[in-house]
Amino acid sequence: MSTKVRATIEDLYALPDNAKAEIVDGEIVLMSPTGDMPGRAGGSIYVSLRQHQGKTPGRAYPDNVGFRVDLPNRQSFSPDVAWYIGPPTGMKFLEGAPIFSVEVRSDSDYGPLAEQLMAAKRMDYFAAGTQVVWDVDLLGPEIIKCYDANNPNTPRVFRRGDIADAEPAVPSWTMSVDELFS
Repeated sequence: MSTKVRATIEDLYALPDNAKAEIVDGEIVLMSPTGDMPGRAGGSIYVSLRQHQGKTPGRAYPDNVGFRVDLPNRQSFSPDVAWYIGPPTGMKFLEGAPIFSVEVRSDSDYGPLAEQLMAAKRMDYFAAGTQVVWDVDLLGPEIIKCYDANNPNTPRVFRRGDIADAEPAVPSWTMSVDELFS
């Protein structure tokens, strides 16, 4: 009988080239680099949030920042963009989930299995304390699905021409959906 060793946060710190990964179900799950459109969209969201800092409690974080959590099936998140209200941790992963997380879909984030995995990840975010999760789909008509922990199965939808928000997680912050395409 073999016993599988569960991955730890220290294992994430030791990944070569600071690879982007999360710990899910005790295993390190590597995350592929993204392409042009998703990278620019995530960057636009981060820049907008960064400009909002100081207007409400919290700090904006770009892609590849680790958030350490303690769920039965997950020990970390690495969202594409995040808003975090906890204390700074220096060079280590942030402790606890961000209050607002953004997941920008890449090529591999489509199809029935991808939908199941994304829904499960959203539930993990909410279980860890995240208030709002954006599912950003640059290829569909419903560009941003804004999921709220208080109503996790019925997202608010933002399309081209709309002004999106992340209430109540990031009070008074908004951005134009069209900025994701510029």
